[in-house]
Amino acid sequence: MRSDYALYIVAVIFFVLTGIVLAYQIELKELWIVTTAILGFLFVGLGYTQKPKSQAITVEAPPRVSAPEMPTPSPVTEVMAEEKVETVMEVAPPKVELTQVKGIGEKRAQQLKALGISGVEHLANASAKDLAEKLKISPKITGRWIENAKNLTEKS
Repeated sequence: MRSDYALYIVAVIFFVLTGIVLAYQIELKELWIVTTAILGFLFVGLGYTQKPKSQAITVEAPPRVSAPEMPTPSPVTEVMAEEKVETVMEVAPPKVELTQVKGIGEKRAQQLKALGISGVEHLANASAKDLAEKLKISPKITGRWIENAKNLTEKS
């Protein structure tokens, strides 16, 4: 729970106490009213100072690239033979990220990359016991990760 909320709750409690003192005949009534009201406003102010500040996010636009200038056509026209060039591109299989393995988040993916496991293929070939020892977690968890990684590599 955010600290400003807790301070606001304390302020509300003091304001409720002020209302109770107003409702009942208590000795030193004026002192109670002033004290609880001041404490209530104090905690409202403290809560406001603890409120998280909104941060402006700046997004930098990519630089504009102007179109290359076209040369002005010359009065002499030349006829050139056209050559057809056929380009063959091999499409690589889509790369599967570590975070797509069930149970692995961003933080754990960074830890795995630090250990040298950069992709799902590396994870599928890793040893569950060795990985568990390095990360200091249960081998059952790493075993599940490896099984899920194997399933993902088979699908792609």
